[in-house]
Amino acid sequence: MTTTVALAGSTGSIGTQTIEVVAAEPGRYEITALGATGRNLDQLAEQVEAVRPKVVAIADESRVAAARERLPGVEIRSGTDGLASLGAEADVCVNGVVGFAGLRVTLATLLAGKRLALANKESLIAGGPVVQRARRTPGAELVPVDSEHGALHQCLRSRDETGPSRVAALVLTASGGPFRGRSAADLAEVTIDDALAHPTWSMGPKITVDSSTLMNKGLEVIEAHELFGTPAGEHGVGIGFDEIDVVVHPQSVVHSMVTYTDGSTIAQLSMPTMCLPIGYALAWPDRSAAPFGAIDWATLSRLDFEPPDLGAFPCLGLAYAAGRAGGVAPAWLNAANEEAVGAFLDGHIAWADIAAICATVLDHHEAGVPADVDDVIDADRMARLAARSVMGLASPAAGPA
Repeated sequence: MTTTVALAGSTGSIGTQTIEVVAAEPGRYEITALGATGRNLDQLAEQVEAVRPKVVAIADESRVAAARERLPGVEIRSGTDGLASLGAEADVCVNGVVGFAGLRVTLATLLAGKRLALANKESLIAGGPVVQRARRTPGAELVPVDSEHGALHQCLRSRDETGPSRVAALVLTASGGPFRGRSAADLAEVTIDDALAHPTWSMGPKITVDSSTLMNKGLEVIEAHELFGTPAGEHGVGIGFDEIDVVVHPQSVVHSMVTYTDGSTIAQLSMPTMCLPIGYALAWPDRSAAPFGAIDWATLSRLDFEPPDLGAFPCLGLAYAAGRAGGVAPAWLNAANEEAVGAFLDGHIAWADIAAICATVLDHHEAGVPADVDDVIDADRMARLAARSVMGLASPAAGPA
């Protein structure tokens, strides 16, 4: 039986690799819907020609007219609501939208009782309490596409489903990014090009900068807690932030680990490729038949591990603090970070300023627990205004797409 797939964020890194995974197993999947900002219509038109979707959603409403002209015969939906509507269009929706803009796709998919293949960590981090409620919708499933959380999902299959949880710790691995081993003094003058030169992964600029600051790993700690740390989720194991550890592993072969109460540690290993966790999420509870990331054990010579340097990379500690605070604190941190990274990429601030801006905004966040998506959006808006004020940027950021 063919599995239908809706793909939000089709022209981004996750989107293009999802199309690659689907092509590797002809007849197993059918991409019935694509969603993108619409800013790269040439690439989107190529994707439409290749996969023949029934529906295309254009998030940027200013690009809708051009998309309709470029894509005749295809149903075009527009704006935030159009993108979110893809969540109900297929058996599984891959949310590869970058940043907070992916929240509505996440909620729409879960509320439709569909399987969500989640690559958009920000929506779960910022909207955690709201997303947790949506996860309880009958039929809804959430399978993470991040390599680390996909690894944890696989490692947790080893636990005893019928007895008490025997999980002692979740261990997230971090490549260390391009600045591994550098001190805070070494990092004072790094450039945009330096921050974008990731040693093992090919990702978009925002995520690559997050990797360089270790904010990406910090957000993944919050995501791991939302996915697995509490009994609310399907795979909840009832542990807190003190039992979620981060270890630097520069080879990016061990993607994450679960340690059990008897001392055993189960790890998931593969060569660095996002195609493997994408294929895992599409095939769940089965597995992909295409061997993405298979290891050649004759050439893999070593696996190294070291603790993260919280002094040189304070963003990791900020994420733990926001996660422990709970409520809207993760939303404030996520929004402040998105604004700071955008300002860095635009040349307005230095790399080292990103953590300082996030810390200042988090220190002044307005505590509270979001009751609905509007509360999450409001927290995101206030945090963005606060971050831009700290940076001296007068004009407000655009709202979530």
